[in-house]
Amino acid sequence: MTDPKVYLLVVLGVFTIIFVVGWIRLGRPAADDDRGLPGPAHLTIGFVTNFFDTLGIGSYAPTTALFRLFRLVPDERIPGTLTLGHVLPTITQAFLFTKAVDVEFKTLIILIVASILGAWLGAGVVATWPRRKIQIGMGTALIAAATLFALTNLKIVAGGGDALALSGPKLIIATVGNFGLGALMTLGIGLYGPCLIMISLLGMNPRAAFPIMMGSCAFLMVVAGIRFLSAGSYRQKAALGLAVGGIPAVLIAFYIVKSLPLTAIRWLVAVVVLYTAVTMLRSAARRE
Repeated sequence: MTDPKVYLLVVLGVFTIIFVVGWIRLGRPAADDDRGLPGPAHLTIGFVTNFFDTLGIGSYAPTTALFRLFRLVPDERIPGTLTLGHVLPTITQAFLFTKAVDVEFKTLIILIVASILGAWLGAGVVATWPRRKIQIGMGTALIAAATLFALTNLKIVAGGGDALALSGPKLIIATVGNFGLGALMTLGIGLYGPCLIMISLLGMNPRAAFPIMMGSCAFLMVVAGIRFLSAGSYRQKAALGLAVGGIPAVLIAFYIVKSLPLTAIRWLVAVVVLYTAVTMLRSAARRE
């Protein structure tokens, strides 16, 4: 009997083709300085953030911090650039982890669909927001991300069991939660950390969260990415840099590195992300 995950991966392959074709047809530089190939900074950020993303750190908050540090992307275009640029590396992760890690298919599908619906709603709203509203929203989201890094390091949110499936009230809670996380992801708060915590607190094996969160992100980012493309709310060179630099980083992290002592890295990311959140909220207050 064919593993139902095979059908899911076939659908993901179709989504990937739709996304690539959509980017080729709809993609356009935001300005004259956005034309051409991505530079070394774009590619390096893509590689570093997706390398640690594959190991479970998450990519959205660190990428936002680096974009602001090097002034590569205007604040109002960061959510779209993140979503668009991280799509293909995340799809690569989804193919790898969906095949390698066990989780019940029904639970996996329901949570993926919930995240897609949340992202469709979120991207449609965020893509039309003005600069100041984006700054306030992303600043708040980054504070939440930094808090999650700290809670994880302090083991305050430690939990998890041996379950590979959810049912009844727990499945309903996870479905509503993943819908909300899909919507929030379009604002720049990554799904990985909150999803891992939610899955663990509901009694699932934390390892089972990897195909759930990576599958969710792969599908929802295609859907949200198309909406950001249509709205032109992104930076082309930066997004291409994330994609081109990110795919080899995913493969290296999955096949060669596999794991690292990540506690110190999380503390460093938490500090950088918190600083970025404060500067973004200050910019919003000054209407910069």
